[in-house]
Amino acid sequence: MTTAIIVFAHGSRLEPANEAVRAAARQLAAAGGFEAVEAAFLELGKPDLETAVRLLAARGVRDFLVLPYFLTLGIHLERDLPRIINEIAGRFDGVTIRAAAPLDGHPALVEILLDRVRTSSQTPPADGIGPDSDFRPRR
Repeated sequence: MTTAIIVFAHGSRLEPANEAVRAAARQLAAAGGFEAVEAAFLELGKPDLETAVRLLAARGVRDFLVLPYFLTLGIHLERDLPRIINEIAGRFDGVTIRAAAPLDGHPALVEILLDRVRTSSQTPPADGIGPDSDFRPRR
């Protein structure tokens, strides 16, 4: 039986931020050779977690791993995600849903931060945004 992976993020009013999570989910699927991967959002993005489970369950998936796209174990992961998972599991017979840990504490996270330090300009521009940034400050 295939385990579906749901990359679960907070969600944003800025659609490019939500699309970045969807792109990460697609990249994860390709890199890992996973057949069933979806992005889902707590709020402000679509689909929500229940809709993602419904989409994958319609494909015959019964085992789900929710992969939090969160850095730390904050209130959303400590309180909201377990509640949502329990509610969804109660609506789908024969479905198992479990959640992985947040990204915090993973040794690769320090390597990512080191890479950002190494690749950033030594002297940031006046607005504080480096040359390799994909975003711009609001004025």
